[in-house]
Amino acid sequence: MIRLALLLAAFALPLRAETVPDCVVLLHGLARSDASLIVMEEALEAEGFQTVNADYPSTTDDIAALAALTLPRAFAGCAPDAPAIHVVTHSMGAILLRHWYGTATPIRPGRTVMLAPPNQGSELVDALGGLAPFEWMNGPAGLQLGTDGLAPRLGPVWPGVGVIAGTRSLNPVASAILPGPDDGKVSVASTRVEGMDDHIELPVTHTFLMNSPLVIGEVLAFLRTGRFDRDLGYTDVIETFTD
Repeated sequence: MIRLALLLAAFALPLRAETVPDCVVLLHGLARSDASLIVMEEALEAEGFQTVNADYPSTTDDIAALAALTLPRAFAGCAPDAPAIHVVTHSMGAILLRHWYGTATPIRPGRTVMLAPPNQGSELVDALGGLAPFEWMNGPAGLQLGTDGLAPRLGPVWPGVGVIAGTRSLNPVASAILPGPDDGKVSVASTRVEGMDDHIELPVTHTFLMNSPLVIGEVLAFLRTGRFDRDLGYTDVIETFTD
């Protein structure tokens, strides 16, 4: 009878709930799509995160309209009981996020990693923005990314922001316009922003940095600890995903 009672009591206990993972919202850059962040998305999911890879028509409207269209829907895609909602942005995606947070939205992320963000604007837009093909290719939002545009006026960022800047370029013409080290589209100096918790420079290019194993490893390090791992090497990252 005692054994039967214990057995019945065990079945009466509520099942242990599965742990709900942190969510990561991914936000691509100008003239790109969610496909550009698929490798990052798959890596984050392999490490146990839920992801929302947000897509938006980046060349069709200005930054304010794109942010209002994209961010509420993206955050709503995370599980309601997710312990934290983090964000990983590429390029102009960071400016959308900064603008949206500046509109008194009550939502704040756990941690944010900005990949090659033009936080102080881009000298390329200053030089090329007046040309008709530039607006045709990049739309109203692209024209807002100059050094006298929207980004430098957005103010300090919130706690928990890390920035990754690239230092390799595939475009010598663009690099001749950009001051100092750059990734072919954004200068390292422009990626910096008041209030950021950490900043790291890596030998990657603007167009492909989100697919770099080293970048992915640093994103994971920051999401987990709030700091980049300056001792991290390619071998460490490969071992992480092959264990």
